[in-house]
Amino acid sequence: MTAWVPSDALGRRVLCGTEYATVRYVGSVPPTAGIWLGVEWDDPQRGKHDGTYEGTQYFKCRHPRGGSFIRPNKANFGVDFLTAVKDRYGLNDEQDVQHGTENTLVFGKKTVEFVGMDSIAEQQSQLNQLVDISVRECAVSHAGQKEEISRTCANIRHINLSKNLISSWETVTAIASQVQNLETLNISENKMKFPSISTSVSSVFSKLRILALNRTEITWTEVLLCAPGWPALEELYLTSNNITVLDRPDNVLQTLKLLDLSDNQLLDGNQLHLIAHLPRLEQLILRNTGISSIHFPDAGFGCKTKMFPSLKRLVINDNKISQWSSINELDKLPSLRSLQCHNNPFMDTEKNPETLRQLIIAKISQLEVLNKSEILPAERKGAELDYRKIFGNDWLAAGGNWNPEKNKPSEEFLAAHPRYPSLCLKYGAPEEGELKGLQPLTLKNQLLTLTIKCPEKPEQKPVEKKLPESMTIQRVKGLLYRLLKIPGSELKLSYESSKLEGKEVELDNDLKPLQFYSIENGDCVLVRW
Repeated sequence: MTAWVPSDALGRRVLCGTEYATVRYVGSVPPTAGIWLGVEWDDPQRGKHDGTYEGTQYFKCRHPRGGSFIRPNKANFGVDFLTAVKDRYGLNDEQDVQHGTENTLVFGKKTVEFVGMDSIAEQQSQLNQLVDISVRECAVSHAGQKEEISRTCANIRHINLSKNLISSWETVTAIASQVQNLETLNISENKMKFPSISTSVSSVFSKLRILALNRTEITWTEVLLCAPGWPALEELYLTSNNITVLDRPDNVLQTLKLLDLSDNQLLDGNQLHLIAHLPRLEQLILRNTGISSIHFPDAGFGCKTKMFPSLKRLVINDNKISQWSSINELDKLPSLRSLQCHNNPFMDTEKNPETLRQLIIAKISQLEVLNKSEILPAERKGAELDYRKIFGNDWLAAGGNWNPEKNKPSEEFLAAHPRYPSLCLKYGAPEEGELKGLQPLTLKNQLLTLTIKCPEKPEQKPVEKKLPESMTIQRVKGLLYRLLKIPGSELKLSYESSKLEGKEVELDNDLKPLQFYSIENGDCVLVRW
């Protein structure tokens, strides 16, 4: 018996057991008899060859071992949308609904239990109430009979069609055209063909606000060709599509508030300039996009860019950003309030996570949330004061001056610290006493490895100790009395920096912590009495 093969089988998506594939060939494969389907598997490990058999190439595969021949009866070409809905929600005639089986359905926000619906009218009534439908992994491949969906499920607003057997955008349109109030559509994980030329604009997606096209192999060019049909779209998810280059959206996507391009290896950070003028874009998600830098060339130091005018939230986790200059650039975004930037090489330049956080806060003036953690006003003030203090000596060395008339820091300094002038305006220029190589009080809280020496008591061997940076001089003295078994005389402490040989700094305030004096790992504390 010959298995049935659809007339449009070529290019269709099929399911074979639990494995997904695309039909690349329909026909005979001599010397065997009968019809074969040449398929390209989604998982190339499932295949045997590249479409070539016994020296004849029947079809082509992307992977050298991504193809196989299977008999048509092994291929599931899928079901229509409504059949999948009835199966998923237990409303098919063949199922034992009429035999007293209890079922639970979610209609909008209501959970409804029903027993023994034995009339078609009752089934239709229940289907008609469905608002949010998920037929994920239900082998949906086509729309079914014309107008059947609109007659049966008139109130649908949200559809999850992810990981099915949809082969083309036309199928999506055929389903959506029967859902008048469609607001949310997820068709991710369907490898399908999209229009290659501009299509006539219809009202099919006129109310669509949220669209997910993750893992569909869509290109940015195809997005722009389809976009005129999405006049009200607010959220667009395009992850894992091998999108490498972008193009300017002219008169399309103008209502977009969220765009997710994660897991697409963009050519470079300059691709972002091409989408920088979407007027309402508030959230841009760029996880693992391969970008190594961000730059807004239209604005100078301390100025705001005209790009991304509404952008409030930016996600750049898992990228290759290695320079702090890219973080400086983010201060040019006029509306930025939230940033996620974990797993970028620039974060390896500072080992202490608290220091790292404060540097980012100080560099981006309007940031309110960093890596999902709120920035409170006190934290911002501390970060900015510390930043102003840490780089004060660099500011002086680069031409900065307390006298406004003489204050002319170099272009290089301003490029590295574009916010520094505004911090000086906000808090005043750092005082000379603050800039004796001081480290900020709040940036680090870690153990210091110090060598304790008694220069006037050569018989006393040097001792190495690990002390917290937050330990006050008074507590250090208490420790030394016990450690060195010193009688009750007044201790005088100073330290020598490992970086500045011969220069001794007195530790003269018992109430100050070690970090106040910028003591670092490897420094030597000198004890006299």
